[in-house]
Amino acid sequence: MILYPAMDLIGGRIVRLRQGRFDEVTFYDPLPADALRSFADDGAQWAHIVDLDGAKAGMPVQHDLLKALAAATPLRLQVAGGVRTADHVAALLDAGASRVVIGSLAVRDPAATIALLDRFGPERITLSLDVRVDSEPMVATHGWQEDSGLSLWDVAARYPTARHLLLTDIGRDGMLEGPNHALLAQAVERLPHLDIQASGGVTSLDDLRGLTTAGAILGRAMWEGHLPLAEALRARR
Repeated sequence: MILYPAMDLIGGRIVRLRQGRFDEVTFYDPLPADALRSFADDGAQWAHIVDLDGAKAGMPVQHDLLKALAAATPLRLQVAGGVRTADHVAALLDAGASRVVIGSLAVRDPAATIALLDRFGPERITLSLDVRVDSEPMVATHGWQEDSGLSLWDVAARYPTARHLLLTDIGRDGMLEGPNHALLAQAVERLPHLDIQASGGVTSLDDLRGLTTAGAILGRAMWEGHLPLAEALRARR
């Protein structure tokens, strides 16, 4: 299992949003470059970076910072936030990102998303789907404010050539309540062609040990000391 320590950035500062709400922001002290250095010292190989300014603007915004971070770290970076076009993807890869995350575009425009997978290759693109779970996991868009009317299975079926999927249960994100093991296990079973990254709720070593996914995102629990990165890395399978 690959662990992805996560940094969400607003104006160059590390933050966490509660349930994706920009009006409920927690700021953390480390500078992004110092945080990446700490991740590497702990033994991580990847980091997940979200340009929240870009997510809000609908296009990558903190490009210069991301380029500087990529140049200064040995970590491979998976970068998200406002990516909508091939030019956006190319610019982030040129800046040093190893993978670029495609979110709402994968829901809204399958043809454009397939074109990105074809052009850049499935190893350079991570699809990201945020779901609300009722009787079925339904995909939400636009900062979790809108229901797409499509299930996780509907959207994933569009992309048989994709390789990486970041799957977030909105109800668990940032809540320190544990991941949705049932959903994640079902996704691993039903989507065997995808390396799934579990996002939302990973809080303890037991949470990690209960996952069958290829990867897991570590966010609030890591930043607030509930699950130190070094401890999580030692315990991974």
